[in-house]
Amino acid sequence: MYADSTQAPETSPEFTNDESYAMALDKLDPLASFRDQFHLPPSSDGTPAIYLAGNSLGLQPIGVRDEITQELDDWARLGVDAHFDGHNPWYGYHEIFRGSGARLVGAQPGEVVMMNSLTVNLHLMMVTFYQPTKSRYKILMDYPAFPSDVYAIKSQLRHHGYDPAEALIEIRPREGEHTLRTEDIVEHIDRHGHSIALVLLAGVNYFTGQVYDMGLITQTGKKQGCIVGWDLAHAAGNVEMKLHDWDVDFACWCNYKYVNSGPGALAGCFVHQRHGNNLRQPRLAGWWGNDPNQRFQMHLLPEFTPQPGAAGWQISNPPILAAAPLKASLALFDQATIPALRKKSLMLTAYLQFLIDDISPERFEVITPRVPKARGCQLSILVHRRPEALLKSLQDGCVVCDFRRPDVIRVAPVPLYNSFHDVWRFAQVLQKHDEKS
Repeated sequence: MYADSTQAPETSPEFTNDESYAMALDKLDPLASFRDQFHLPPSSDGTPAIYLAGNSLGLQPIGVRDEITQELDDWARLGVDAHFDGHNPWYGYHEIFRGSGARLVGAQPGEVVMMNSLTVNLHLMMVTFYQPTKSRYKILMDYPAFPSDVYAIKSQLRHHGYDPAEALIEIRPREGEHTLRTEDIVEHIDRHGHSIALVLLAGVNYFTGQVYDMGLITQTGKKQGCIVGWDLAHAAGNVEMKLHDWDVDFACWCNYKYVNSGPGALAGCFVHQRHGNNLRQPRLAGWWGNDPNQRFQMHLLPEFTPQPGAAGWQISNPPILAAAPLKASLALFDQATIPALRKKSLMLTAYLQFLIDDISPERFEVITPRVPKARGCQLSILVHRRPEALLKSLQDGCVVCDFRRPDVIRVAPVPLYNSFHDVWRFAQVLQKHDEKS
């Protein structure tokens, strides 16, 4: 049996609840300068808002405008010739992310491609990796899952002739608990794996902020003969991952949350090299996934010959103006590094947890695991009384976060641009609301 510790007491530094302490933490922060690399939305008085919504949309890196302008200038100056003669030739633009995209999720170069959007990529991956048989046809996912994932999975099941009510397994927290226990996931896969074709969970649950033990769950699924994929929408740019070493089959993510590449940004896709090098893998084909040496032979070679690696799942040429912000953003991740960002993130959320507990643990309940390794940047706060009134107080206090009905506030201090002082300011607004109520 695997011991679960997602709600065990956390050990954290001896924090104090005063402004000078928060500002002292910021002075000691080796990543503090990265805040200056982002546009911080102003509040009504012109000072930076307390932006804690990076789990929904990350802030714009300063360098994005120059990257987009470069491509606009090349388009104006060169027209179609910018595909080969531009500053960043468009023909091979997706190769820019070969290394940086792999470093983001713990992959090998060639295992990651930036393309399409998250749900489109999930569908493309399920075309390849959901191959049901008479005895093995079920899909396992976590609950609550992001609605788009649910829609995609149910539609894939129906496409193959299965009733989601019978073929979709949603593993839920135990009664009275908010998050899933690792041992419950493992036990379910061990017991029912013979009927599960695909395990497809979120690396970080969008609602609770819980980080799943991706390595252990992947290992468990593989032992039972399941394909294991991950939706990393809330994990990419947030937590450290080792997708290659964990032997994950595939993963997909959006890049507009923690990866800060703009609304509806170009998404990411991981395919393990043992699948990427198997050119016989079934897939939906398009010309940009074709062997680059044959791509422009057009009608002379009408048969699709996939290129090796994740790039072989591309269908269309990349939208350059949408890819340019990703180039600016991933450059910052390479400078800061995921391990260093994760270290700061653990401190930010521990500090935020301390401040919330210090206000009113009876009224505000953090449903995100208290164990640091079991959570990412986000803390989800269950508000026991008048949650919508609290949301209004936060908005009036220049706090940008989000509300999930009926009673959960999601707060995400992002280590690339949020400060300890941001967290302290948020807690002050929370405390003032509590005192008024």
